[in-house]
Amino acid sequence: MSTSSPVSAPIPAPRFKAQLEKVHRNIASVVRGKDAVIEDTLVCLLAGGHLLVEDLPGLGKTTLAYCLARSLDGEFSRIQFTADLLPGDVLGVSIYQQEKHEFVFHPGPVFANIVLADEINRATPKTQSALLEVMDRAKVTVDGRTHPVSAPFMVFATQNPVDYESTFPLPESQLDRFLLRLHMGYPDQAAEMEILRSSRRHYDQLEIAPVLTRDELATMQAAVSHVFIEDSVLEYLLRIVTATRTEAEFRAGLSTRASLALKSAAQARALLSGRTFVMPDDIHRMVRPVCAHRLGLRRPTADTLEERAAVEGVLSKILAALPQPV
Repeated sequence: MSTSSPVSAPIPAPRFKAQLEKVHRNIASVVRGKDAVIEDTLVCLLAGGHLLVEDLPGLGKTTLAYCLARSLDGEFSRIQFTADLLPGDVLGVSIYQQEKHEFVFHPGPVFANIVLADEINRATPKTQSALLEVMDRAKVTVDGRTHPVSAPFMVFATQNPVDYESTFPLPESQLDRFLLRLHMGYPDQAAEMEILRSSRRHYDQLEIAPVLTRDELATMQAAVSHVFIEDSVLEYLLRIVTATRTEAEFRAGLSTRASLALKSAAQARALLSGRTFVMPDDIHRMVRPVCAHRLGLRRPTADTLEERAAVEGVLSKILAALPQPV
């Protein structure tokens, strides 16, 4: 029995896979030695979600966002979040035009296809919350008027997990809007040697040709919800979610929204792999990046990195205790 909506035509999964491999190669030609991170980034893009990358400065977070945007024929926008940034600086403002005798809306930098929200936790909670509507509904409401953003739309946010000075931690409602949270990590020795050998250029000086159109991406994103999930695989997903709700180390378990996010990410990963059906390993592989930032310890640690590792450790224990369906 299928848990996905009926589709009128077969999903051309092999063609989608070939197109997405071109995007992967495009990004990997600049972001060296990070194939797993690039794969998860494409999963997030395919699922129509938003991405939070949490790591130290200088490890390629901005470059990854830029390469992703340039691999599409879309518009890229970078917003440097600071403590004095106002909601209008992000969303846009209505300005009265004397000759027209009316207010005219001037769109902010959020009106792009790939929006890099750099160091998002340096902005005040008021500015952070300005992104909630556009991340959830792909539209902006200013002065009672609603303005849709162009599709595809993805917020690619970065934050530093160890620099607490002049930062405002993201509230749970904001974290919940990110489909995945990733960390870049240091490159291995071979990858860093390649980086050192190459001529260093700023990210916006890179020459990256688009290899995927927005219409092609929209077709793929529409196909994700039609990827087949057999009931035993869906029950495996539900067992994982239920286990977080009874786990004594967690302050609270995963919500229904998190269950749907895990399902969508698994479907996107299956399509990225060239399949029209979800395997248990797709669920298993996406649990940590989809769920870890939605969970908190009952006894939180003082260090963000330690808490993240502890949460992922509990998730690994849950996964090890639950057998995958055959």
